[in-house]
Amino acid sequence: MNIDEIRRIAEIMEKHDLSEFSMESEDCKMKVRRGAKHVGVAPPHPSAPYFAPPYSGQAGVSGPPPSGGGASSDNEADAGPSGTAEGEAVKTIDSPIVGTFYRAPSPDSENFVKEGDEVTPETVVCIIEAMKVMNEIKAEVSGRVKKVLVENAQPVEFGQPLFELE
Repeated sequence: MNIDEIRRIAEIMEKHDLSEFSMESEDCKMKVRRGAKHVGVAPPHPSAPYFAPPYSGQAGVSGPPPSGGGASSDNEADAGPSGTAEGEAVKTIDSPIVGTFYRAPSPDSENFVKEGDEVTPETVVCIIEAMKVMNEIKAEVSGRVKKVLVENAQPVEFGQPLFELE
């Protein structure tokens, strides 16, 4: 059997919406399946271990760049679904590393910050455990915590928003 015959079989299967085709002859045995009827898990592929990018010392803070002026609207009618004015970016404190998010230094301690708390650039807002190392994460910006976006002891990704600020 040559490649042109196999292509022809594939075309016929597609044309007639067949999911499986099998054929046996003296010199050939063939079985062709289309689609993902049975999804299996591939064995682990040996690769180098993953390491988070080096921490640059800045907790990935996103939001609008600082500006000298600009009028802010106090009109609720202009607010979008999240309560922020349309076109206004939400300021967040993002995870600088991959790891496990903790709101407090220990299970029986108070949280570093809670909704409504004021933070400064030096305020420790959480701990992220990465490779058995507890990394204190600082706010790096000033503001008021509007919402905590991650549950305690949950895994977080690099750049994932942790806190929303006002």
